[in-house]
Amino acid sequence: MARIGEIESDSHFESDECGALNEWLTIAPQAEAVIGIFGAAINGEFAIRPIRSLQDNEVFSTGKKSFRYLRTPHLPHGWDAGLLFEETDRILFTSDLFHQSGDVEPVTEASLIDRFKEVLLNSQGPFSNYIPYTSNTEQMLRKLADLKPRTLAVMHGSSYKGDGKRAIEELIKVFQEM
Repeated sequence: MARIGEIESDSHFESDECGALNEWLTIAPQAEAVIGIFGAAINGEFAIRPIRSLQDNEVFSTGKKSFRYLRTPHLPHGWDAGLLFEETDRILFTSDLFHQSGDVEPVTEASLIDRFKEVLLNSQGPFSNYIPYTSNTEQMLRKLADLKPRTLAVMHGSSYKGDGKRAIEELIKVFQEM
């Protein structure tokens, strides 16, 4: 959801992550919240003014930046999942893709793959296999790689600056192996 020139991006709707939405909309009367069309269909109205539903590949602007919404069902999880790609600076908001644990640096140019593999290998109980590998996963990841992002904005862990296409291709191999 967009807010005051910033982006708050999760791949799927989680009500606990938008508790302050109405406060943001109150202090920013020109701001518009956005959500994928499937998220809007399941969650109905939860804001003080209408929320804009985005179609796959739809582009919206915050004034200085343009963002493309990419529908990615079950990637990383949730059938209503979708990711944002900021087109000017080529930033892909990856949500839980490339998830890392521990106290890590905010941004790195080093590969994130080993850290991500560790998270997958150490996930136990109800949180194990939290990123499913479906018949569509590789195709969606290749579509993301083709965007050639320069930055992967990771929700949990270090963000990555560098060859985002190569990093996503490494991620494909990890999913295939595991």
